[in-house]
Amino acid sequence: MLFLCTGNSARSPVAEALLRRRVGGVEVTSAGSHPAPRLHPNTVRVLREDYDIDLEPRQPQSLDAVAGRRFDYVVTLCDKIREVPRDHGTAATTHWSLPNPSDGADTDSATYPEFRRVAKELDTRIRFLPL
Repeated sequence: MLFLCTGNSARSPVAEALLRRRVGGVEVTSAGSHPAPRLHPNTVRVLREDYDIDLEPRQPQSLDAVAGRRFDYVVTLCDKIREVPRDHGTAATTHWSLPNPSDGADTDSATYPEFRRVAKELDTRIRFLPL
């Protein structure tokens, strides 16, 4: 399973961590078309506080890091990454258009509720994956 978004600092690492926790034994990773230099602090905080998952010292990774790997499923999480040309071979693809939780506010504390909402939405959707 591969989760993709632009920065690989919020949505896709949250999805990766939640799927890994929910379904053991599934190979899952995430990447971004324009990876951020680090995970967003609210990504780390929400996963730790709400799901008891510690992501540190994980760093965002680029699409190049997963190039050539074969996946059964690929989920794009933002509209920008959906436009990036890439070949996933025979992988089943799904698009979940979720807003970037860090947009729309000037401070980390102001965006925290949106990070919690997006994580909850991802957790709900992951429960319905056919794995």
